[in-house]
Amino acid sequence: METDEDITRMLHTKTLSLESDDCKEDMAGSEKCNSANIRNRNYAKECEAAINRQINMELEASYAYLAFATYFDQDNVSLPHTAEFFRKQSHEEREHAEKLAKYQNQRGGRVVYQDLHKPAKTTFESIQDAMETALGLEKAVNESLLKIHALAAQHEDPATQDFLEAEFLKEQVESISKFAHYVTQTKRTGNGLGEYLFDKMTLDD
Repeated sequence: METDEDITRMLHTKTLSLESDDCKEDMAGSEKCNSANIRNRNYAKECEAAINRQINMELEASYAYLAFATYFDQDNVSLPHTAEFFRKQSHEEREHAEKLAKYQNQRGGRVVYQDLHKPAKTTFESIQDAMETALGLEKAVNESLLKIHALAAQHEDPATQDFLEAEFLKEQVESISKFAHYVTQTKRTGNGLGEYLFDKMTLDD
């Protein structure tokens, strides 16, 4: 016949088992459970790592565009609408990083922030020079997103594919097209008065 002590021991063992299986708080109050129990099992570690790299890339793009904006806002350059245009681009890239971080959490991944590199270019010969640099940056970001999309397909992760298509890829195509048009237009207008008119008439929202 089971004693009260035996019953208590059995209940204690069962409770610990349930806590482990259900990822509940342990006796010390800290949440300790196998990440595989709470992770969406269709979310590959390779995709998780790629999303983290993309977060860093978007933040570096935001950092770069902030440098663009700062340059054109200088008193010896004074192209205010160009400065504001790049300031908005910086904000957009930061929003992209935030979207990716939120998605990472939704999928049960863990955001790992990395060191940011300073912008490769912080001064420009002209608006055309800045637009060409920005176009290259947008193409690099797009290529990185396409690689993540392909990686998600490889790991049979339609959720990540859909997320990238809905939130990023279409917008990247539009951004690349926009910067390509601006490069062409600034080539036509040239520097000096042409830059002033482009700043005022094209980039003034």
